Amino acid sequence: MSLHAVILAGGAGERFWPASRARRPKPFLRVVGGRTLLDATCLRARKVAGEARVWVVCGREHAQAIRRATGLPASRVLVEPTRRNTAAAVAFAALRISRVDPDAVLVVLPADHHIPDTAAFARDVRRAATAARQADVLVTLGVHPTRPDSGYGYIDVGAAVGRAHPGVHRVRQFVEKPDRRVAERYLRSGRHLWNAGIFVFGARVILQEIGAHAPELAAALAPLGARARVSAAQLLRCYGRAPSVPIDVAVMEKSRRVWTLPVRWRWSDVGTWESLAGELGVGPGSSHLLAGDLVYDDGAGNLVWGRSGRPIALLGVSGLAVVDAGDALLVARLDRSHEVRAIVQALKAKGRLDVT
Repeated sequence: MSLHAVILAGGAGERFWPASRARRPKPFLRVVGGRTLLDATCLRARKVAGEARVWVVCGREHAQAIRRATGLPASRVLVEPTRRNTAAAVAFAALRISRVDPDAVLVVLPADHHIPDTAAFARDVRRAATAARQADVLVTLGVHPTRPDSGYGYIDVGAAVGRAHPGVHRVRQFVEKPDRRVAERYLRSGRHLWNAGIFVFGARVILQEIGAHAPELAAALAPLGARARVSAAQLLRCYGRAPSVPIDVAVMEKSRRVWTLPVRWRWSDVGTWESLAGELGVGPGSSHLLAGDLVYDDGAGNLVWGRSGRPIALLGVSGLAVVDAGDALLVARLDRSHEVRAIVQALKAKGRLDVT
């Protein structure tokens, strides 16, 4: 099987402000495991696809840094001229890869997730790839939830597909981020999984499904598949006509060819300071220092990222994210850290691009 790994590195990571910025987004951060999130994702990608079939899709502003960090040749760093969300990124990669390998199966990986068990991850990706290739379906990896998290989308799991692909199920529906009460019900049901945003499908099949369910996107990017070489001006014209929509909304929620493989390894999208705190064991009586000098903390249960030479003291507080980026300081309740994106939007509205 010809398996290619496509790493999506075009997101802004705004919920990780002020550590994540336009000039140094979340995948470049070392927040868990000692490696940057991008480095760890590349390691997983090479585990399943090999060195010669790893690709990254990113924006112009980070292309040079990503080439340097990953060691990939320029031909396998696909540079988008402007952000158009994940459906365009997937289509761009599928068009480019199918030109060199018409039978390619793609595993699409966000660049900023944390999956400690690389061996288990690789085993399940290969199972999903076998199903995708043999049945011409789109397979999404679904993570068994460990808590009623309202920050994740969910997969409503349907019937098993049969003996040919043990453990794989049809998808009843995708559910966008539910409220806490609904998330609690999903956790009790045992039939709902977190949507990890990790997808496996044939390049040819996903292009067919984009054509069927997102025809405007397919039409906008079609010239990219017709030409062996595309100029920067041509790419910009194509992207200028492309709608901005996530691959989940554009295709996965509409297609009748979607299966899911439930997985049990540990996974986090490290999407908020709260989810990072959970990964690092922050809880009642236990704080975690990511960097800097925490000289006093009598409340504990805090996540602290400080600066060298600037001591931090916390008195009578707990459940906080304290993030000192030098030019910006965030103090937020961990259970509200999913709202940090609103701060970034407010700063942009005020023209404060110096701290975004």
